[in-house]
Amino acid sequence: MGLRVGVDVGGTFTDFLVADAQGNAGIFKTSTTPRDPTIGFFRGLEKAAQARSQTLADFLGQVEVIVHGTTITTNATLTGDGAVTGFVTTKGFRDVLNMRRGLKERQFEKYAPPPALVPRHRIRVVDERVSVTGAVARPLNEDDVSAAAKYFREQKVEAVAVSFLWSFRNPAHELRVREILERELPGVYISLSTEILPQIRVYERHSTTALNAYVGPVLARYLKRLQQELEQRRFGGALLIMQSNGGVMSPEVAQRFASNTLLSGPAGAPMAGVFYGGTHGFRNVITVDMGGTSFDVALVRDAEPSVTTEGVIGGHRIASPILDIHTIGAGGGSIAWIDSGGLLAVGPKSAGAEPGPACYGRGGTKPTVTDAQYLLGYLDPAFFEAGELDFDGEAAHRAVEQHVAKPLKMDAVQAAAGIYDIVNNNMAAALGVVSVQRGYDPREFVLIVAGGAGPIHAAPIARELQIPLILIPRASSVFCAAGMLISDLKHDYVRTYARDFDQIDPAEVERLFAEMAAAARKVLKTEHVADSRVEITYTADIRYVGQFNEVEVPVPSRGRISQAALKKMAEDFHRRHDGLYGYSMRGAALELINLRITARGRTEKPKQEKYQRQGGASTHARIGRRRAYFGGRFRDVPVYDGLKLDAGNRIAGPAIVVQPTTTIIVPPDFDLMCDDCMNYLMYGKGRNVDRLCRALR
Repeated sequence: MGLRVGVDVGGTFTDFLVADAQGNAGIFKTSTTPRDPTIGFFRGLEKAAQARSQTLADFLGQVEVIVHGTTITTNATLTGDGAVTGFVTTKGFRDVLNMRRGLKERQFEKYAPPPALVPRHRIRVVDERVSVTGAVARPLNEDDVSAAAKYFREQKVEAVAVSFLWSFRNPAHELRVREILERELPGVYISLSTEILPQIRVYERHSTTALNAYVGPVLARYLKRLQQELEQRRFGGALLIMQSNGGVMSPEVAQRFASNTLLSGPAGAPMAGVFYGGTHGFRNVITVDMGGTSFDVALVRDAEPSVTTEGVIGGHRIASPILDIHTIGAGGGSIAWIDSGGLLAVGPKSAGAEPGPACYGRGGTKPTVTDAQYLLGYLDPAFFEAGELDFDGEAAHRAVEQHVAKPLKMDAVQAAAGIYDIVNNNMAAALGVVSVQRGYDPREFVLIVAGGAGPIHAAPIARELQIPLILIPRASSVFCAAGMLISDLKHDYVRTYARDFDQIDPAEVERLFAEMAAAARKVLKTEHVADSRVEITYTADIRYVGQFNEVEVPVPSRGRISQAALKKMAEDFHRRHDGLYGYSMRGAALELINLRITARGRTEKPKQEKYQRQGGASTHARIGRRRAYFGGRFRDVPVYDGLKLDAGNRIAGPAIVVQPTTTIIVPPDFDLMCDDCMNYLMYGKGRNVDRLCRALR
C-alpha cells in the first residue's frame, strides 16, 4: 500500500494527514484560500513533499489515494453563489418548492425565510400526472417541456432540477424530460428527483433535487480543475470525495450527486471517532471538532454514527441520509461582542482565514476566542502554527481591551476569561443537543476531542456534562482528514413502499431491495470495488399509523422478509421509538413507509500501531514553565512537548501539553496519560484510568 492523503478544507485552515503502509503519519496545515481552494490544496501537498525531501511530482507519484473533504458546495449554498438554476414541476404545483413546509423552525423569533434557490420566474410547469399507483393519469405534454427549455435558454440557466408530484412511483416522465432538455440545452446540468431522492414527501424531494442542481455545476467545475491539475503533477492514484453520509465516492459520482457533499468536511469527524474509539474498545463516543469557524458535534453509538434524513443547509431541507452533526459558530476565529443588553456574547460571526484573529498579524482587529486563549496563557507564539504566522500578541490584547474589557469595565484578562467561559458553555450546550435531546446520557460516553483548539476547551466541556473520560488523538488538529482516510465508499438508496404492516407483500419488498442492491453494485463497480469488498445493509422507515415522523430500523436476514423478520422489525421500532420520544404503543398498528439500503465498498485502513508502556514518568518531555490562567488567577505551570511523551507517561494537572498544531490544557482537577497508541487520555484527578476505560467499553 502506497501513501494515503486526507485533505480537509475548512473555513480557516486546510488540514492534511499523510499516512504510509506502516501507519506512520505526517500532519500538515495551510491557510485556506477561499477565492480558490486549490491554491491551499497544493500548498499543503508541497509542504508534505518538502517534509520528505521530494518534489511534488515525485511525492504524488507515491500517493495511492487522496481523500478530499470540501466546502465548495456548502459555501455556494450559504453565500448564494450557486448555479443559475431552473426548476420543472407538475402543473398546478408551481409554488410548492418556495412555500416550503409553512412551519417556523424558531417559533418565537421574527426572521425571514432564506433566499430562494430558484426564484419563482424560473420555476416552469408542465402538464403531466402520475397517480399514486404509478399509472399515467395525464401524459407528458412535451410542448410544455420545450417551452420551458426555450425560457431557460433565454435566462442562461446553468442547471435544471426536475421533480414531478408522484414521479418516484413511475420515473418515465422525468426521464423523457431529461432527454428533451439535454437536446435543447446542451451542456446544462440536469438533476432528476427520481435519481436524487425517489421517495415520498414532495417538498423534501423538491428541495433536495433543487439543491443538487444548484451546487452541481460549481462542484463539477472545481473537481474537473482539481483533477486536471493533479494529472499535470503526475498523480496517478485515486481521488475520492468525502460524502455527508460518512462515506467516500469517486469524483464522477460526486458530480452527479453533488448535494451529497454539503457536509463533506465535518463528516470525517464521526468516522475518525469510530476509529480512535476502537483502539480502546469504546463503542459509544461523542466527537467534537473545534476549527477556526465552527464547532461540530456528533454522537456515535455502538460504533455507528447517528444518521438523519432531516438535514438543513442554509435554511433549505436536504432529505438524503447525512451524518447527524450539530454545528454552532464557536471556533477559534469566533468574534466576541457586546449585545444590545450589554452582555458579552461569542460568535457566530467569525474572523475566518482572512484576516483571522487579531493575533495572526494579518490586520484583524476584532477580539476572537484565539485572542482570549493567548491572553490566558494557553497559547505560545513559538509553537502556534509551527511559528509560521507573524504572531502579534499586542494586537490580541488591544482587540480584547477595546471591544470587550472597556465596555464591560474590566481588565483584558478578565474579559478573556469571560470569552473562554462563554464559548465553553455554548459548546457544552451543543453536546446536549446530540445527547440529552436524543435520549442519551453523556456520562455513558467518551468525549473524543479534535481540532487545533479543541483540546484547550475539552476539560471544561467534560466537567459541565460529567463526561468521565476524554480521548485526544495525537492527530487532533487534522481529525477530519484522519477520518476521511478510514472511510469506505458508501452509497444510500431509498424507495417508498407505503403499506400497513399487515398488508406488506414480502415478494415486492424483496424485489425493491434487489433493485437497489443491483444499482449500488453497479456504481461501486465503476469505482473499482471488487464484489468481495461490497457490504450491503437493509433498513426500513416505520411509524405508527397516522404519525408524521418515521423511525429507521434494521431489516434482518439481508432484506429477506418473513413473519419472524417483520416481528423483529416491529420490536426494534417500539424500542427505538421509546428511546427517542419517551413512549411506545405496542398494541398500535404500524405502517411501513420507505425501504433503504446502504452499500459500502470496504477500503484499506491505515494501521494504528501500539507501543509498549514506558512508565509514568514524563519529566523527559518537560520543556519549561508558563503562566496560565486557572481558577481565577495565573499559575506557573509546567509545559510538556507532546511529541516527546511515550506510551504510559502521565502528567498531573495543572499543565500544558504542546504540539506544533495542537495545545492541550490540563486543569488542576484533571490528569493526562499518553496511551498505548500515543494518543492522550484526560480524566478526573486521582481516578484509575485503566479501570475507567474498562467501564466505558
